Amino acid sequence: MIRPKTINKKWIKTFLPKTLFGRSLLILIIPVILIQLISTYVFFDRHWNKMAGRLSYAVAGEIVLIGRLVETSPDPAAVEKITALAGDKLDLIISYRPGETIQKTSSGPQEGYWASYIARIFAKELGQQTQNPFTVDVDFQEKWVEVGLQLEGGVLNISLPQRRLFASTTYIFLLWVYGSSTVLLLIAVLFMRNQIRPIRKLAIAAERFGKGRDVERFKIEGAREVRQAGQAFMDMRTRILRQIEQRTTMLAGVSHDLRTPLTRMRLQAALIGDSPDAEALKGDIEEMEKMIEGYLNFVRGEGNEQPVITDMVPLIEGVINLARRQGRDIDFTHEDLENLSMTVRPLAMRRCLTNVIGNAVKYAHHVWVKLEKPEKKTVLITIEDNGPGIKEEKYEDVFKPFYRVDESRNVDTGGVGLGLPIAMDIVNAHGGTINLEKSARGGLAVKITLPQ
Repeated sequence: MIRPKTINKKWIKTFLPKTLFGRSLLILIIPVILIQLISTYVFFDRHWNKMAGRLSYAVAGEIVLIGRLVETSPDPAAVEKITALAGDKLDLIISYRPGETIQKTSSGPQEGYWASYIARIFAKELGQQTQNPFTVDVDFQEKWVEVGLQLEGGVLNISLPQRRLFASTTYIFLLWVYGSSTVLLLIAVLFMRNQIRPIRKLAIAAERFGKGRDVERFKIEGAREVRQAGQAFMDMRTRILRQIEQRTTMLAGVSHDLRTPLTRMRLQAALIGDSPDAEALKGDIEEMEKMIEGYLNFVRGEGNEQPVITDMVPLIEGVINLARRQGRDIDFTHEDLENLSMTVRPLAMRRCLTNVIGNAVKYAHHVWVKLEKPEKKTVLITIEDNGPGIKEEKYEDVFKPFYRVDESRNVDTGGVGLGLPIAMDIVNAHGGTINLEKSARGGLAVKITLPQ
């Protein structure tokens, strides 16, 4: 059973912005919107309703007064004089239709919310001041209000401008409140973008460094906390580069120290002659040299190589042409990606593909290499073979240094167990991933995903 809290969390995560800028903007906008809504509600409930009620009360009193004067007038000439004077002084258009009647008080169906609102308020105030039937009709577009009041001898029709019932400053107030809030929000957004920009630059620099690219031009800026994070990143970068340099220097010395006695042993074996013992000694020396070279390649990598824009199709074809010399069939498809260029370390990438394709041709008779772009910013290289494959439970083990599926210690048959670890190290340095799957062709499928 799914708990309500879990549903709420999933719902919130679905609609919550994914970026820091979006979330910061949400934190800023929601309180402002709530404040504006509350302020508008209070304004309409307290100020605007009272103002509309007072204006309607005053106009209703004028209409009732005019109606009583008309009813008490002795002749039509007096009625015309009263209506003309009231219309001139009170900004009203008045007409009297003797003999007509209004059966029922009604404000009529009004078009639009504001028309209904004005009619409702005015009808309420007019109904409190007279018991006579009346009608109210608001033409919000023409900005006029038509009122019909039943008198003893007929109907008094009065037309008045809408401004007499409606506070004209309301729009100005709302425009000022919401306009100023919008301007302040825009200013806040600009400042917020400037504050988040250093964080974006830090993320880009970290991603570039994770892909093995240069970040020397990264400039530390922003708020104090962001500058501290940027400085910590640059310090970490310096320590990592120093460690790699020290390791490379140490291994260069180890390589020299190990190769010197091996060279003497090779010379001594040559002086012994062609006896079986000499041949065995030479074989041991060659095996030791291969093992040392493999160890050095794994630890050293291609740390000093700089990333450059490289055409991937010629690079892969070069590796495949070398592997074909072992007499294996290798098919290469690239789906019209002849001009596919990526920023990579070409020597390191060539070594990675050489190790993977080399393993495939070592254990299979046919190899398929495919280059494709499953997404806009992603490149996928798939190497499949029809060999015996690897058990799924060993997929993770083969990426461990010195692990060999072939349990023999012969470097000619199983190597030293560093081919795939070196390939994974190179792929990770480029910000990509390498995964193993069971191939539909019967063997193993190695999938290398790289960001473009």
